[in-house]
Parts: sequence; C-alpha cells; structure tokens
Amino acid sequence: MNELLCCRKEVAFDEGKVLLSRLGDKIHATSAFCTHYGAPLAKGVLTSDGRVVCPWHGACFNVCTGDIEDAPAPSALHSFKAHVADGKIYVTANPTDTLSKNKARQPKLLSSGADVSGKGVVIVGGGSAAFQTVETWLQVSHHNSLEGDIYSHRQVAPYFFDAINGKANNYTTSRTKLSKALITDPSKVEWKTAGEYKIKYGTTIRLGVEVTSIDLFKKEVALDGGKDTLKYEKLVLATGGIPRRLPIEGAQLENVYTFRGIPDAQKVDAAAKEGKRLVVIGTSFIGMEIVVAVSKKKLASIDVIGMESRPFEAILGKEVGAGLQKYHESQGVKFHMESKVEKIVPQEDNPNLAGGVVVNGTTIPADLIVMGVGVAPATEFVKGSGIELEKDGGIKVDKYLRVESGPDRENVYAVGLLLTHLYYDAFFTHLAGDIAVYPQVTGSYSRIEHWNVSCAAHIKGLSDIMFSQVAGNHGRCIGKTISGSPQEFVKVPVFWSARASSNELHGLD
Repeated sequence: MNELLCCRKEVAFDEGKVLLSRLGDKIHATSAFCTHYGAPLAKGVLTSDGRVVCPWHGACFNVCTGDIEDAPAPSALHSFKAHVADGKIYVTANPTDTLSKNKARQPKLLSSGADVSGKGVVIVGGGSAAFQTVETWLQVSHHNSLEGDIYSHRQVAPYFFDAINGKANNYTTSRTKLSKALITDPSKVEWKTAGEYKIKYGTTIRLGVEVTSIDLFKKEVALDGGKDTLKYEKLVLATGGIPRRLPIEGAQLENVYTFRGIPDAQKVDAAAKEGKRLVVIGTSFIGMEIVVAVSKKKLASIDVIGMESRPFEAILGKEVGAGLQKYHESQGVKFHMESKVEKIVPQEDNPNLAGGVVVNGTTIPADLIVMGVGVAPATEFVKGSGIELEKDGGIKVDKYLRVESGPDRENVYAVGLLLTHLYYDAFFTHLAGDIAVYPQVTGSYSRIEHWNVSCAAHIKGLSDIMFSQVAGNHGRCIGKTISGSPQEFVKVPVFWSARASSNELHGLD
C-alpha cells in the first residue's frame, strides 16, 4: 500500500484532538494520544495493516478498533465513527473523549451483579505482567469480573510495583521510570487504584501480604506462612525479581542500596544530596540510569565500577559503550572498568554506614553506594510445589506461558523473570514477567528482565538484559488465554533507557 493510501493526521475536535488514519479508501478515527505517556500518535508510524506505533516507546494500537496491539500501552484508544461525504470527513465523538487527559478507553466490563466470593483467578506479583493480565482479561472476557485476588509476594506489591524492603503498602506501576527519574511519589506512577478495580471490576487487590507457598493439588495459595489461604481456578505467577547484592564484606551496610521500587528511589534520593559522594557498582541499565538521574544533584563525585572494559559492553558492544562512557566522563563521572570490588569498608565514626569501596587495592570514598548487579527470580515460594526451578530460579514454560512441570499443568501460568520457555505443548500453567524462561525462534530458551516483557532473559549469551515490552506482552497473552482465546507469545523484546536527555528504543534482531 503506498503512502497516499496509508496515512494519518491529527486534527482538532472541539477542544481536543482526533487521529484520522486512512487505510485504502477507508477513514478511521481514534483518540490522538498514546495511553502510555501521551505521545502524539500522528508522529508515530502507521502500518498498512492498520496499526499505529507510538513514537516514544513503541506502544501499538489498532486504528480500526482502538485496541492495544503491543505494550507498554496500559489502555486502549477511543474509537470514533467516521465517514466521508461531499469531500469532507465527518467524525462523531464525545468531545470529552478527545481530550488528552481522557485519552484512555476504560474496560466496559463492570462488576455489578458479579459473584466475587468464589474461586477465580489469583495473580501473585505486582508488575506490568499482572497489570496487563487483568486489563486484557477485562477487555476480552465474556464474564463480568475477575473473580479473584492479586497478592504481593515477598518484595513484590500487588499488581504494579515491586517493593524491595518488606511488604508493599502501595499499588503502582511503570517501575521503569524510577531509575530514570528517581520518582518518590507512588501516585505519579499509579494508573489505577485498588479501590477502582474493586468497585468497577470486582477485582481485589491485597496489599501488604505475602504468598509463602502454593499447593497445586488443592489449588490454593498460602498467605503469610499459612495465616490465610485462597482457592483459585487459574493461578498466574508474576512475582518478578529480587535485586542481587554482591557476596562481599560490607554489602549489608545501611547506605548500600539496591534498586527496584519506590522505597529504593526514596532512599537513594534522600541520600544523594549536594556534596555527597556516590559509588555505583554495575555498568548496565540500572546503574547507568541512576547516574543520569542524579547528575543534576551537584554531588561531589560519581564513581562507576564495572567488570568489563566499557559500560554496556555485553549488551551494546564496545563501540557504543565507549561512546556512552565518553559522554558521562564529560559530565564528571569517573569510571573504574575491568575492576573487581573487593569489599566495602565502614566509616570510621559509624560502623553501620559504608565509607568506601575497595577496588584493586584502592579505596574509593563513598557516602552512598548503589548496587546495580542484576536480579534473581522471586521464586523461593514455589519450592516444594512440584514445579521445577532452573538453576537461576526461572521456570520453564511453553509458548503459551504455561508451566511445563508440576502436578497442575492446566491452570498455572508464569511470566517474566520466572520463565524459561523451551517446549511447545498444550499445558495451561503460566508464568509471567521476570521469572519465565520461554522458547525463542532460534530454538534456545530465554529469561528476560524487562517491564514490558515482564521476564528476565538470557539471550545469545547476554544475561539480565532489560526489556521493557516483554512483561506487559506476557500479561496480554495470559489475559487472552485465561479468557478462552489462547495466544502464543511471539513478540520481539524491546527496551528503552534514559541516556542524557533522551530515551532510546532498542530491539533484538
């Protein structure tokens, strides 16, 4: 289809905007802004099969229906009636729905009259995969509500947000923004509240509880060591990952931080005050994004320690890594590459606080230390259930994200860091996000750590790569499958990272 037969344009509609898309001789009208962060879709790409791709983070929508085609879009677009008469295009729309603040089309399924007291779908975890599972289920299911509960597991808060220290008490999403901007206010990354899900859709969000074990024979999960249990018909494991700490002396000192959720952002932001000395251990995405996030805080020094010769070398190669290193050095960042951290030493006047990092026999002074050295799948609670864990803690799943081991292969799902996808079979146990190890087109298995993928991956020898779209797309697949329309996971993982003043979108070939 040539450009003249496939084009799009943003037009004014009362006080709002409408996106007009031409596919052949048909005109389609939708809301004009991406539901992720409000990017103008007219600046994106319109494909000949009727999909518009967001210019910022790659979210994709069907211009004929407004439906989501690809994460990280949290909601569908409004779709408006459009027709051509007398050489003019006429659009029928509620003017309110054309405003940027009302860009998202909410699920139409409501909980009124639904019986939410029985068994249903239980989602263990709190990231993009869980969010997209519910949202997709609500969009495509023929039932009235998600008759079940979403629980936190260990450091993972229900649904949107991975908390690091203890059980989470807030319900949020878009965790990828935290390391890029040190967001400390949960409301700024929350798309829907627990109350909204309960009142409108009959979905219970339980905060501050921990799933400590699962019984696949009884189809129930145990909360807080058995203080309570919950029956399920379908179980989705979307617990994400737990940040690693180096097994070295001083790793547990009070001002040595890992980074995963709002509490971590709050601690790092509070500690990274003007005149303080920061040491970052790790030269991949989390560590380097934090370097960017604190760059305007007028710190006395920023030192970065890495094992490779260049930052991002294993993922982006030496040449790209060298360019990024040169840029950061121009901003005053000092790199210690091809180095190994020997230990972290305490301050002389306070043995509970770190005062320096010993590298190659030299002590680098520090007032705060951030470890960005990867994550491990949060699957400890799965042990003893009959589901086999991979060496790294991931879980093998099939192309539908159904677990491939254990006594119940019909009703358990897993996504994200949990997954190892190896085989193509008809089981229905699923994993989501950072725990899933799932099959690739090359015949190998991967576990991808990324918000959009919601899984931690090891692809072509690259471990712990951050892929933003996988988590959400895992959840979308599971949402469709548990609603009765099985869908294979076939998306290409992509991710974005904040470098200086821009976001960069990358993909895998």
